[in-house]
Amino acid sequence: MEFIDTDGNIIVPKAVRPIIDFKETALGSKKGAKRQYRYGNLHIRDYDTHYTLHMDKVNPLTSPLGHLLMDAPEYLAGAAAAVIIGRCVGAAVYRGRKRDGKSSRDAAIAAVVAGYLAGSSVGNIVFSAASSLKNGRR
Repeated sequence: MEFIDTDGNIIVPKAVRPIIDFKETALGSKKGAKRQYRYGNLHIRDYDTHYTLHMDKVNPLTSPLGHLLMDAPEYLAGAAAAVIIGRCVGAAVYRGRKRDGKSSRDAAIAAVVAGYLAGSSVGNIVFSAASSLKNGRR
């Protein structure tokens, strides 16, 4: 059995440590795990037959922004791209609808929908690209 996964996490079979008694957390990507735990900078994921664990550079409980910058920049890149593109597309749609004589309400609804769709699409693309780049460096 291999004891390091493709993401560089240490794999610990449940036969070695059947119970984890740390507090469960929602912070972090589960990556298919049933549950996840944090203890300081230690991030543990609980799967059916094993745990995976790694050390984060920055504890997200004490420094969320630092954690995003150092350990999870792909989330920050995706969110920034979503906000920037969503805002630009929304503003352009709003101006276009107003120019076409639509009411402010109708123009705003169209702008929000278009901005959301464009922003979330671009955010997902940037997140995926940044994740691929980050994983390629390991």
